[in-house]
This record gives sequence, structure tokens and C-alpha cells, in this order.
Amino acid sequence: MKTKKGIFSWIGTGVFTIIGIVYILPILIVLINSFKKKVYINKEPFQIPSGKTFASIENYISAIDKYELLSAVGWTVFITVGSVLVILVCTSMCAWYITRITTKFTKLLYLLCVFSMVVPFQMVMFTLSLVADRTGLRTPWGIIIIYLGFGAGLAVFMFCGFVKSIPLEIEEAAMIDGCTPLRTFFSVVLPIMKPTYISVGILETMWIWNDFLLPYLVLDLNKYKTISIAIQYMKGSYGRVDMGAVMAALILAVIPVIIFYLSCQKHIIKGVAAGAVKG
Repeated sequence: MKTKKGIFSWIGTGVFTIIGIVYILPILIVLINSFKKKVYINKEPFQIPSGKTFASIENYISAIDKYELLSAVGWTVFITVGSVLVILVCTSMCAWYITRITTKFTKLLYLLCVFSMVVPFQMVMFTLSLVADRTGLRTPWGIIIIYLGFGAGLAVFMFCGFVKSIPLEIEEAAMIDGCTPLRTFFSVVLPIMKPTYISVGILETMWIWNDFLLPYLVLDLNKYKTISIAIQYMKGSYGRVDMGAVMAALILAVIPVIIFYLSCQKHIIKGVAAGAVKG
């Protein structure tokens, strides 16, 4: 039996190693080509840059200076941080209210939040673009409100699951000591919800940072561009593309979120497991 378990363990390790290599290989190819001269990227896409093919950091300098990538990174950071903070605060308070106050309204509100997760974005993107245009939401500040709407479903679902695991007696003790509902939430409930806060924050950050379609439809692209849109705009007239700058820009876009995820991945499982204790 131990021999069979060892064999299956080695087979599983081998299979998942191959799958991991398949996922990592495209990123490595992009990284390699980001240091090549653009002439050789199409000719020798899988060759390691050396000698005449090596472009040093010219592609990165071109992406930053010529295509104003730093401005795009700045707007992306602003939108991502702002949206995640608003989502975390608003949805955690909403989930706490839904869980503790049981009425037909709160049940309906919870069902609407859950239902929003299964509605494809393509169903509402054209009407959303029209509404955003007419209500003045085509700015980095306005798109934060839109992200709150689209990110609320998953966040409320996860927070509700965690709040159900918090003993009600803790909140009752705080209120007996004179805490208002707001103070009870921010002083007692919020610190306990830290694992789920981290998990939701990681998932929402990765989604918003990498999102292309929503900013493309909503933002005024003459004034504001996220990093995903800036990379798409590197395509010149007649389909000409500066592949060197594109590869460098892709690496600059991917590395921050990879580092962020790797440093926080252990908290995702903790948060999901904590929210699955009850309900």
C-alpha cells in the first residue's frame, strides 16, 4: 500500500510540474524577448538574447518614455487601491448588516449580490458605458463606483460566510459597554474579519489590476489610460507593433501583481477556510 501511494504521489507531482511549466513558460518567453532587439523577436523568439540580439534595457526605456507607461501605471495603482478599499469597507459592512438583521429585505439583498456573480459582463457592458457617460463616471474616480458594483457580489458572499462564524455574544458585550453599531463594527468585528479582508483584497486587486474591458469602455481614453490599455495602444498604424516595447511593458505590468500574489497567497486559503466554518 505504501509503495502504491508513493507511486501515485510521484505521478501527481510529475503531472502538476508539467502543468506548472506550461503556465510559466509564456511568462519566461516574454521576459526573454523583453531584452532582445525588436528585429530578432520574430526571427528568434525562443533564443536567449546574446551578442547582437541583446538590447539591454532599451525596450524598457522606450516603453516608459515613448508610450508614457509611468502615467498609465499611476492611474492603474490609483484605481486599483481606491476600488479595493471602497469594496472592502462597503461590502464588509453590508455583509455584517445582512447577517445580523434578518428580514425579507436583507435576504433579497443577499440574493441580488449572489446573483450578480452569475451575470456575464457582456450583457450589461453597452448599457453600462452609456450610463457612465451620462452620469459623469468616465473618470478614475467614477470607475471606482462601478468596480464597487461589480466586485460586491463575491465580497459580500465571502464576508457573510465569515460573519456567521463570529459569536454574537462578542458584539452584544461591546454594545452593553456602550458601543454604537458603527463603533462595534470598526472596533470589534473588523479586526476579527482580517483573514477574509486579506483574501478578498487579494482577489479584487488581481482582477482590477489586470482588467482591460471595463476601463476601455468607461474611461475617457484621451485623458486616462490604465496599463492594460496603454499596452494595447502601443499598436501603431497599419498594424505595426513595437514588439520590444510591448514585451517590456508586459513584464512591468505582470511583475507587481505576481509579487503581490506570491507574498499574500497563504492568506487566501486561510480566509476562504475561515469563511467556510458556518453557512
